[in-house]
Amino acid sequence: MPKLQEMAKKKTAFSSGHRLCAGCPVPIFTKMLTRVTDYDIVVGSATGCLEVASSIFPYSAWNVPWIHTAFENAAATMSGVEAMARVRSKRNGNAKKIKCVAIGGDGGTYDIGIQALSAAMERGHDLLYICYDNGAYMNTGIQRSGATPLGAATTTTPAGQVIAGKQQQRKDLSKIMVAHHIDYVAQASIHDPIDLSEKIKKGIELDGPAFLNILSPCVPGWRINPDMAVESASLAVETCFWPLYEVDSGDYTVNYKPGKKRPVSDWLLTQGRFRHLKDPQWAHLIDEFQSLIDEQWDWLVAQEKKA
Repeated sequence: MPKLQEMAKKKTAFSSGHRLCAGCPVPIFTKMLTRVTDYDIVVGSATGCLEVASSIFPYSAWNVPWIHTAFENAAATMSGVEAMARVRSKRNGNAKKIKCVAIGGDGGTYDIGIQALSAAMERGHDLLYICYDNGAYMNTGIQRSGATPLGAATTTTPAGQVIAGKQQQRKDLSKIMVAHHIDYVAQASIHDPIDLSEKIKKGIELDGPAFLNILSPCVPGWRINPDMAVESASLAVETCFWPLYEVDSGDYTVNYKPGKKRPVSDWLLTQGRFRHLKDPQWAHLIDEFQSLIDEQWDWLVAQEKKA
């Protein structure tokens, strides 16, 4: 794996001058796409923050071929691109192989786009799907999604005197992708560029379907300061809310194990969307949250030991 300093010298897939919010960490991974591999790539984005902020007509922040698709069909569109490229490569034996990358937020991946994503993975397309998980439909007003954690306040799950934010657990999409029996599934975080770049490289260069779920804190949606996104992502990993792991051909590897797991309250209570949990009447939700994380972490570590 090239050093970060060497990677930084390579041309980026994503230019400056985009319109993402101040402090948004999404460009951390979009700029890596061409820096981790020598393959030519084509990118497709579902409707969402990244798409809107990178392609306001007549401008584009993309330095590679890029396609905007609807919320629900990024994986389907890029499946078609991959199939076309594969056929052309067979017809023209000397044609340079290209790689396809589909990108969507959690709204366009966990929920609206899961049908197309599941189908693309099951069919075995040579495609990396990247989900940037910010825990809600941030682009359309911070509505809850299947990725929204328990207790989070959103515009459709407001915290009040009767209900304390979202009442359901978040969906574990990474496990769902593992259940598709594809060769590579991983979770990464924008705060760890080495781990993140290695996983993007693996996903792009693998011959077959791959899925990468990246924790990407949203400044307005999480109600944090613009300089807190990287710190918040790091806390999510240190509390084991967001474990860094990969499943390579069915074998689990936990890429980072905290020396001392921090309590989830250290992460929750730095965010305005969980501010209401400081009220004693909702303290039980923090305990429930902690129990869920402990259970999921123990399960994950046990999978690694089985390998």
